[in-house]
Amino acid sequence: MGVTKAELFTKQQNELAAMAKAIAHPARIAILQYLIKTNACICGDIVDELGLAQATTSQHLRELKSAGIIQGNIEGVSVCYCIDPKVWKKYNSLFSSFFKSYDCSGNCG
Repeated sequence: MGVTKAELFTKQQNELAAMAKAIAHPARIAILQYLIKTNACICGDIVDELGLAQATTSQHLRELKSAGIIQGNIEGVSVCYCIDPKVWKKYNSLFSSFFKSYDCSGNCG
């Protein structure tokens, strides 16, 4: 989305779209689910868990990190990843508000 077009939408709409884009790949969802399941910082096990090439996994980790969803800490020669709780809470709040805004008792359908 171009910078000028983003101005047509609210800050919240742009944030929600950016968050959705950051997690809009099954490999990224799998990474997040793995980090949630282990509830710890993970070094190197993510490639084995996903079954994707190291380069592909690294690309997905970079996308999640640039969106702020995960944090990466250098420990020796490896980078250990975990979910950023503050950003996760923000995602939860924005998506919850978005989905709760629809009243399912409408007459459409």
